[in-house]
Amino acid sequence: MYLTFSLLDYSVQFLDPKPLAVSGCPTRLDWNRTYNSAVPILFTFFLLLVVKSLHCNGESLRGRMQGSTESGSESFKLGQRIHLCSDPRRIGTVKFIGPLQGYSGTWIGVDWDNGEGKHDGSVNGVRYFQAKAEHSGSFVRSQNLSSGISFVQALYTRYKSESTKEEEDEMYVLSASNKRVSVELVGKEKAQDKVSRFEELKGVSLPFLGVSTPGSPTDISTLLPNLKELDLTGNLLSEWKDVGTICEQLPSLTALNLSSNLMSPNITGLPQLKNIRVLVLNNTGIKWAQVEVLNHLFPRIEELHLMANNIDTLTSTSASFVQGFESLRVLNLEYNSIADWNEILKLSLLKSLEQLHLTKNCLNHIFYPDAETMLKLLMRSESHEEIPFQSLRCLLLGSNNIEELASIDSLNSFPRLVDVRLSDNPVADTGKGGIPRFVLIARLSKVEILNGSEVSPRERRDSEIRYVRLVMSKLHNNPDEIKELHPRFAELKAFHGIDDERTSLGTSGPQKMASGLISITMKCVGASIGEKPPLTKKLPATTTVGKLKQLCESFFKLKSIKPKLFFQEEGSPLPILLDDEMATLMDIGIVDESTILVDEEN
Repeated sequence: MYLTFSLLDYSVQFLDPKPLAVSGCPTRLDWNRTYNSAVPILFTFFLLLVVKSLHCNGESLRGRMQGSTESGSESFKLGQRIHLCSDPRRIGTVKFIGPLQGYSGTWIGVDWDNGEGKHDGSVNGVRYFQAKAEHSGSFVRSQNLSSGISFVQALYTRYKSESTKEEEDEMYVLSASNKRVSVELVGKEKAQDKVSRFEELKGVSLPFLGVSTPGSPTDISTLLPNLKELDLTGNLLSEWKDVGTICEQLPSLTALNLSSNLMSPNITGLPQLKNIRVLVLNNTGIKWAQVEVLNHLFPRIEELHLMANNIDTLTSTSASFVQGFESLRVLNLEYNSIADWNEILKLSLLKSLEQLHLTKNCLNHIFYPDAETMLKLLMRSESHEEIPFQSLRCLLLGSNNIEELASIDSLNSFPRLVDVRLSDNPVADTGKGGIPRFVLIARLSKVEILNGSEVSPRERRDSEIRYVRLVMSKLHNNPDEIKELHPRFAELKAFHGIDDERTSLGTSGPQKMASGLISITMKCVGASIGEKPPLTKKLPATTTVGKLKQLCESFFKLKSIKPKLFFQEEGSPLPILLDDEMATLMDIGIVDESTILVDEEN
């Protein structure tokens, strides 16, 4: 019995460029696949081809993948990048070659990138090498390691391999009775032929294929005359001259991904590559000193991704500010170790910079530099005309250590900033005493996207009114404290026409509390409460949380269940716990047409 899938009627454009969100804000880098419903099956088929080609039990390719490893340990050298024969994703660096006390033959000491080894380079009290972690090292026989293949060989492996009859017989799905049902791919040859015509490829993806050398430069230029995007993630490249050899033969190349290749700190032999617009160097061990060298070798770079490189400083070799990068629009520094905002200020004079990704760093305070600060950073006394961060529209600050409201308020000073991410910072974590989304929106006057969610005009209006009412209820007798702690309060109070007397927001706008009621929908979500239809009631804004709990007990006939209330805020992924029984709906900032979730204690 066969399940037949036709691939002839589907658009199989694997390698045309389209936008990709590398992180946070959308960027241009991607290896596009115009997939439809046949894609999972087609992808599985080609994955089988690659796995077959890479597995060390394969016959014809085995020798090429292992290179000269079959001739023994002589083919390896210290510092060489290798991968495990049976798993091209298990990559490491050769740290030792020689005999071990108590064991016969020659062993290769490897420090594994993923840290999953057996020791730190010492065995039975004898140290043979120093691994980077306590358990990242191990000893392996040379026949179990591969020094990789050339770029050209990987290209053929990825796009020219053919499956065997045995492998196709292994393609099956399980029926309802748990029996194997073979899958036959109709049109496989035509689809495979389409992606194997190298001269038509606009993008090539060769991740974790063990690429360690370029191969014949002439072959590269002949095979891929129209290539625009190249993904070499997770290979064995380390020398920049090898990267240069490959790129020089690809005149149309505009996007290059070298992520998870441990690149040499010495950038030598790399020619100037003027056509590259997107450069991805995530997890390559690169530091800012090397980035500045690359600035001159990639003069037209527009997107630079430097995630997970343990960068903590942006020390410039020529000036107190980062210079050059005239075309740089996107800089991704996520998952690094930057703790001092002054390091980020070194980027403030990059005139084209629109997106700055700083998620998962160690920042605890941010500010917009005033004229005096800029002069100190510039180390000069005369005035300057540069506007800091003049083009910045997107600033991603998620998962840092920001605690101060002053840091939030300072974002209003960035002249064009409209997209901000603050999630997973103490200041924005309501579970740790942080402020809720509506307060963030009210304090950030120009933000249009907050934490990845669009701020609609209605959400902004409701948030600002809720914020003003909240401040008035807490600090109505202390105007000086309001001015110091809530710099936008007076502006928002006047803009929305809110009187000093407590007001509520009705359907027709602000109203006096004495005459205004707010409509609240209560929804039961507790497991023990059972299924009950939502209930909408109009209540005075002076109703306390404690009184609302009593009303819920009455409305939903909760005899032995103690209710726990949450406010479902628009645009917020998590509801806000209402745990202050003395607080009124107005104090909390609940507006008309709000939703209250009724849960149960414990």
